[in-house]
Amino acid sequence: MKILSLFLTTLLTTSMLAQSAPPAPVGLELYSFRDQFKADVPGTMAKVRQMGFREVEVAGTYDLSTAAFRQELDKNGLKAISVGADFDDLEMNIPKVIAEAKALGARYVVCAWIPHTADLFTIGDADRAIDVFNTAGRLLTDAKLTLCYHTHGYEFQKNPKGTTYFDYLAQNLDPKYVNFEMDVFWVKAPGEDPIKLLQQYPKRFLLAHLKDRKPGTPNTMTGHADVESNVVLGDGDIGIAAFMQAAKKAGVKHFFIEDESSRSMEQMPKSLAFLRGLK
Repeated sequence: MKILSLFLTTLLTTSMLAQSAPPAPVGLELYSFRDQFKADVPGTMAKVRQMGFREVEVAGTYDLSTAAFRQELDKNGLKAISVGADFDDLEMNIPKVIAEAKALGARYVVCAWIPHTADLFTIGDADRAIDVFNTAGRLLTDAKLTLCYHTHGYEFQKNPKGTTYFDYLAQNLDPKYVNFEMDVFWVKAPGEDPIKLLQQYPKRFLLAHLKDRKPGTPNTMTGHADVESNVVLGDGDIGIAAFMQAAKKAGVKHFFIEDESSRSMEQMPKSLAFLRGLK
């Protein structure tokens, strides 16, 4: 019975892979389908493959071990390019970060949040992050991994010198050990221009999150926004087509769609269709 069950599972997986869409032009941030993964990891992973995705960014393993989650990725022909890491682990538990990234087969480690009080980011918060990221980045580099910090909006508050905290971070994070993942939504949210930022800091953005924002959404520098303002790529006010053109010239190596809305599963094929239609 076990042999028959294994045969049927293999047959089903092969059939599902054969029915998948053509390879997607970009990767997927798996957090987009967090609700679906919480309910059904194997089924959701199969849907990711069927949409055409081949590269993913991992944000949690949904109660599975990293080894078991890796098996689900491998079964569906999905390559983990990057994996999220908590700031506290980068500060206190680098062996854990390295082990998880290696187990998933990822090359990049991404931190998406610097601890700070309420909605106010301070020079003390920035200095702590610079120290932690430069130290962690050096250790990760020794392990053949690359650390990136994911922009989240609050970094564009002004620092005491009158520039933004992002400028301060970029100037003090050693590019040999730490670079960036641009989330275009979280650059647009505080009123910044993603393309100008790419041009200002060429080769510093190695990864990018693709989101679009419903026109009329108010700007914010807090790092918090209504997830329902995430719309189909090309339908918002960010200018995804122009960004894609500029990003490839600026050295972005991997792109991931991230749709945090409750409509992510329905919107994703439309976002892919938009990207496939770009010249």
